[in-house]
Amino acid sequence: MTSVLFAVTGSSYWTLRDGTRHPCGYWPEELAVPHEVFTQAGFDVVVATPGGVAPVPDEAGFSAEMNGGSAEPGQRFRTYLDRIDIEPIDLDLTVAADYDLVFVPGGHGPMEDLAVSKTVGELVAEFTDLGKPVAAVCHGPAALLAAEGPGGWLFRGRRLTGFTNVEETQVGFAERAPWLLEDRVGELGGRFEAGETPWAPYTVQDGNLYTGQNPASSRPLAEALVAAVAVSSPRL
Repeated sequence: MTSVLFAVTGSSYWTLRDGTRHPCGYWPEELAVPHEVFTQAGFDVVVATPGGVAPVPDEAGFSAEMNGGSAEPGQRFRTYLDRIDIEPIDLDLTVAADYDLVFVPGGHGPMEDLAVSKTVGELVAEFTDLGKPVAAVCHGPAALLAAEGPGGWLFRGRRLTGFTNVEETQVGFAERAPWLLEDRVGELGGRFEAGETPWAPYTVQDGNLYTGQNPASSRPLAEALVAAVAVSSPRL
């Protein structure tokens, strides 16, 4: 059975430029939807957080305002997350050899902890060294920033996407953020790409690296990974 490691933020806040803490966590859609896609495909899913702490969903992700004006999606995400009853293991103790791929949901939480975790960076490098898929959506690619290779950043020169400066501006955090994901990827030498329309689904694959731009990209990104695993393991 294909085994998926969900590397989820353990932070319930994001420290803004002025030092204040913005309550957040992981983005509900970006955990619930890929989790459902993977389990429906017959994959075994293991959730892990730094220290094994209980992950906190960003309540904004359940709101109608952040789900196209409808209350239904947020309620559906909440119901699903309540049903799966997440009991995380310690991300700091995981090894890539035990899993077939790693998936990092976004939300602003990863900007606080995963982005600066040497352990997470080393884990991402392990998956890459083994040729296994590394996937992240929205702010999830922040977890890639601490991954080092022989020539510096592990993903220097690679194509990837994530939450854009435009989208961060539209949610009101660009001017308050200590740094922006799109900028940081570019500074490190990544080839950041974005779709033509903000908030529309957009995914990028470059070798073993799979990334999605925003919450709407969660499902197509997960489906691309299921298809990729099916090709590499036809028995599934």
